[in-house]
Order: sequence, then structure tokens, then C-alpha cells
Amino acid sequence: MDLLFATGNPKKSEELKSLLSLNQYNVLDLNDLNVKTEIEESGITLHENAIIKASFLFEHTGKTSLAEDSGLEVDVLDGEPGVFSARYAGIPKNDNKNTEKLLQNLKNIDNRAAQFRTVIALVSQNGVFTFEGIIRGKIIDKPKGDHGFGYDPVFVPDGYEQTFAELSSEIKNKISHRANAVKQLISFLTSNKHLL
Repeated sequence: MDLLFATGNPKKSEELKSLLSLNQYNVLDLNDLNVKTEIEESGITLHENAIIKASFLFEHTGKTSLAEDSGLEVDVLDGEPGVFSARYAGIPKNDNKNTEKLLQNLKNIDNRAAQFRTVIALVSQNGVFTFEGIIRGKIIDKPKGDHGFGYDPVFVPDGYEQTFAELSSEIKNKISHRANAVKQLISFLTSNKHLL
């Protein structure tokens, strides 16, 4: 079954495709659909942005659509960068500058506890449904690893010694915030095929 995914980010798309393909779902993203429109993320929460993006794609195609919004939430920074994670250092979006700003804001601070949070929105003719995944961890002093994207090189998940950017995609796809949200999504899809 095809599921449309409102992202043009190939790394996010690849991650979701690998998680859902194991469950016989074929994910088509904006690039696959040749949709060139930049969907404005005007929400002030991850939930709002995920719904805005999924709703846009559903309205554009009339087919069941997914979107996700993720953010890094640092305890001592009152949840920053949060919904602004991708543009923390401004526009245009730049992962390295975002990470530099984060590390600067945490300079000389011992409490590095943080969490990644993902909200997935599914929009179909039967309504809007959301699924949330969280993974706790900590921010380290300098980036490590070549895999992943965003803040992955400075985030060490609880129970591990390596950053998300050092862990294999197999491990990350089992434990990540996105994987946790996708598990809920798959459970919902399996039980509610009549809603798609």
C-alpha cells in the first residue's frame, strides 16, 4: 500500500521508508511525487507543523498522507531548540550552524539532559491522527560520527556510549524517536485499515 510522505528531505525519507517497508508499506515522498512546493511550517508546536504538512499533501493529492516534525528539546534551555530545531541558527537552514549555536548555549553548563521528540501526523478522508515518539539522552561537547543528520553528532541516547551519528542505521532505526512514533503508526495502520 502506498503512503504519501510530506518531506523533501532525502535522509528523513530514507529513514521512514526503511521503517515502513518492513511492514509492506511503500512510502512516496515529495520528490517521488514531483511536488516542488515548499510547505510553510507556520505552527508553533511539532504537532501543528506535522498536521499542516500532512494536510497540505492530502489536499493536493486526495490520498492518505503522512508528515512528521521533530525537534531536539534540551532540559536546561527550557525545551529549546524544539519546534525551531531545523532553523535554530536562522535561515537558510544549516545543520552545522544549528549545532554550533546549541553548543555555545550549553557552554559551561553541566546538565546536558535532552530528548528528541517526533510527531507523525496521518491525514485521510476519515480524519487526522497523530503519533508521538521520544528518546532521552544527553548533549556532548563536540560532534562525533558521520551518519545521520541534524543534531545526531552531539546526541548520545540513554544506555549508549555513541552518538546517533556513530550508531549504525539498524540500531538507530530501532531506538530513535522517529522509530518509536512509527511503531505507534504501524500499530494504528494495522488495526484501522478501514480508515485509510
